[in-house]
Amino acid sequence: MLRQISLGTLGLTIGGILTIIGFVAYADNNATLNLVGFFYGIPLLLGGLALKANELKPVPFETTSPSALILRQQQATDTQNKIRKDITRYCYGQDAHLDTTLSFLGLSPTDEERPIVTGLRETEVNGGYALILEFDSPLIPIDVWQKKQEKMTNYFGPGLEIQITQPSENTIELALINIPKESIVNESSLKN
Repeated sequence: MLRQISLGTLGLTIGGILTIIGFVAYADNNATLNLVGFFYGIPLLLGGLALKANELKPVPFETTSPSALILRQQQATDTQNKIRKDITRYCYGQDAHLDTTLSFLGLSPTDEERPIVTGLRETEVNGGYALILEFDSPLIPIDVWQKKQEKMTNYFGPGLEIQITQPSENTIELALINIPKESIVNESSLKN
């Protein structure tokens, strides 16, 4: 619940109320409320302003089916859960969601060229749990994304298959698909 509340807005609201109470108490000659308003209200108000200035809003999240929720509970990897939780909450002091990940993967040469996460959804793909990240990527074409696919597979960890698609111009979808353990066992036995 707290992840969905903007701390900047909360600080502005509480700080604003306490500051107004302090000014009213000052005018009414009430020293105790005056001190509360000035010593707590103004710092909270300024803190709320600072947080609001550095706030990164959560990415819209969509669950496509009830079976995806069940699959999430059964199959989601730590990486998938961490990404889902991280980009669906308010963040502070970051330029963009997944900015360090995109930099590491070489998909963010400059801040102006960095793809922006615009959506997140979860679904079922071939019996596996899939987390699909939607990016607005007008300056980095899909062939650059596809060249980084092996690096992404190594980065996001074992047990995940990476699929990159371009549903429309300037939009890239990065699917992190959980490979069911039976498939991994079958593939390794076929290789031996």
